[in-house]
Amino acid sequence: MSSSVIIPSISLPKISYSDSLKSCSSFYGSRNGVRLFNSKNVDKSRVSMSVSVGSKTTVDDALFSDYKATTAFLFPGQGAQAVGMGKEAQNVPAAANLYKKANDILGFDLLDVCTNGPKDKLDSTVISQPAIYVTSLAAVEVLRARDGGQQIIDSVDVTCGLSLGEYTALAFAGAFSFEDGLKLVKLRGEAMQDAADAAKSAMVSVIGLDSEKVQLLCDAANEEVDAKDKVQIANFLCPGNYAVSGGVKGVEALEAKAKSFKARMTVRLAVAGAFHTSFMDPAVSRLEAALAATDLRTPRIPVISNVDAQPHADPATIKNILARQVTSPVQWEMTVKTLLDKEVQKSYELGPGKVIAGIVKRFSKTAVVENIGA
Repeated sequence: MSSSVIIPSISLPKISYSDSLKSCSSFYGSRNGVRLFNSKNVDKSRVSMSVSVGSKTTVDDALFSDYKATTAFLFPGQGAQAVGMGKEAQNVPAAANLYKKANDILGFDLLDVCTNGPKDKLDSTVISQPAIYVTSLAAVEVLRARDGGQQIIDSVDVTCGLSLGEYTALAFAGAFSFEDGLKLVKLRGEAMQDAADAAKSAMVSVIGLDSEKVQLLCDAANEEVDAKDKVQIANFLCPGNYAVSGGVKGVEALEAKAKSFKARMTVRLAVAGAFHTSFMDPAVSRLEAALAATDLRTPRIPVISNVDAQPHADPATIKNILARQVTSPVQWEMTVKTLLDKEVQKSYELGPGKVIAGIVKRFSKTAVVENIGA
């Protein structure tokens, strides 16, 4: 979402919603006007998929459709933040430097808020999103500094992130620079907060039902409220845990009916508003404008989208999807299922918290996930 999540039977930090770093070229060389894409995850028979037409370059968006998944980097979303994060990063110069760069872009001391709080300030949407983005990429540098860390980074052949974490994944994959990604995340947090302030809305986690029953519960709640208060599933997180967003009256109606649908519980999320629904429409135009001005390249490895759980290669398509992401349900359940179906051998969760590792374990107790903090 940037997603707040509640996972029963897993010890997690209290969650609130409030849910390669170097700029690398995705192409090398050209032949007869065709720019050649270079990625170890693309079948050699499909290498030349970028064609220059006049001054524009078009890219086959399906370039990564047959991607392999052996080692995955997973990046957390809003809700993973915790006071004290970023301390370990200060022992690694490359990681510490990211916070210094962030201070210049954000106009305040991000590291101070990350390490010292106060919690309510760190939990705010406009602070937590940049904080998690920077800390997650700092975790990459912490890993790089370890013995064998660079080899692990080089072995990663797919990446994804939970809502906000999709921006982090794209930065890691070289789609845009650290600085450009941070500027986008800063604006994203501000735009989402402003959209939330414009209407009375809320989010609630529904625990203990499958997605079909949660949809039926939403339908029943929507029968009792006006169109402006209707609710919908905003985050398909994992089996038995789905977040619903909508107008406050719709959320209240859903909470009142949940027990009759045999839900184990509902938990109102401490969020700014109804993220990943049409309530975020006012944020879309601002994101579109910022994305249009951003130099975004084809990722060097597949980055799985939250909107459709597919990797995309065409920069224009990626920009469109990122703008739509704030109003679209997060397809995290499908993303994790796909990675496991592709028999990913090991995953790394990079950044604050262990929320994503807990989610993956809900799908497969034998899945191997290592947490790399900063």
